[in-house]
Amino acid sequence: MFAYIVKRILLMVPTLLGALTMTFVVIQFVPGGPVETLMAEASAGANADGGGGGYRASREVEAEQIAELKRLYGFDKPAHVRYVEMVGNFLRFDFGRSFLQNKDVWTLLREKLPVSISLGLWTFFISYLISIPLGISKAVREGTRFDTVTTLLVLVGYAVPGFVLGVLLIVVFAGGTFLDWFPLRGLVSDNWSELSWPARIADYFWHLTLPLTCLVIGSFAVLTMLTKNTFVEEMRKQYVLVARAKGLSARKVLYKHIFRNALIPLVTGFPAAFIGAFFAGSVLIETLFSLDGLGLLAYESVLRRDYPVVLGSLYLFTLMGLVVKLVADLLYVVVDPRVQFGSAGR
Repeated sequence: MFAYIVKRILLMVPTLLGALTMTFVVIQFVPGGPVETLMAEASAGANADGGGGGYRASREVEAEQIAELKRLYGFDKPAHVRYVEMVGNFLRFDFGRSFLQNKDVWTLLREKLPVSISLGLWTFFISYLISIPLGISKAVREGTRFDTVTTLLVLVGYAVPGFVLGVLLIVVFAGGTFLDWFPLRGLVSDNWSELSWPARIADYFWHLTLPLTCLVIGSFAVLTMLTKNTFVEEMRKQYVLVARAKGLSARKVLYKHIFRNALIPLVTGFPAAFIGAFFAGSVLIETLFSLDGLGLLAYESVLRRDYPVVLGSLYLFTLMGLVVKLVADLLYVVVDPRVQFGSAGR
């Protein structure tokens, strides 16, 4: 097992390098850049302040000023030199500074992390807490009215896009047209630090109610149906018939024999569900509910060509995915002791 873990950790290195290399190469061919973005924003500001004079000012930008900006951002160096420097810095978790926000990338990521952690972790846990019991209930009652009705509800929830549901919730519950029960902006209230701890917790979940509703409803449908189909398949196998023939109760057969075997395919979905809960669809939800998280940061960085933030976010997201995938593989041993990594077959 130890040898397998070491091997997987070593394999993370070329995976990270591959992701960074592909992104770095693509960036070299993308038109525009931080220098052009800054010049365009400065020109737009000049136009807004001085009318036509802004256009003349933008045309009068000296070549040495552009060269100074390129030197400041490191674009005066050849691409291969910048690549080697980037890899060396990333190995030390030094992601550099944001071109456009003039902040350390680590600082930016830490500022946005609480929002993404709140949305991701709670979406992940709530989805699993709902999906697994619901899937088991559907499998036990397969073909009944309960199974049919819940399947219809789950599929309808899955078919509705999260941002559409978000707009509907805002209109109905966040002061849009009907009710004004929930806040529309931020993760906590402005006076959060002045509240008592029980009030802080209540305020925190009060702000998360609508965003989490949008994310959970769209994410648990696949897991629910996967749980149901996995349990139904296991319930039809020969060992279940043998266990029932020996006089074991249906409940004991379900939770002692079927549950462990049916849990294995669900474990394989842990990494995708965990990482997906952090980032899949979070950009629209964060924008809709004015939540400044990692998804929105990465999206804006791509649009504005803020390459240190783009590459730093990619590096962090990829590393998280690889680590979670390793943890999921190790969970196989916990769920099914018959799985032995590092044996002769591997």
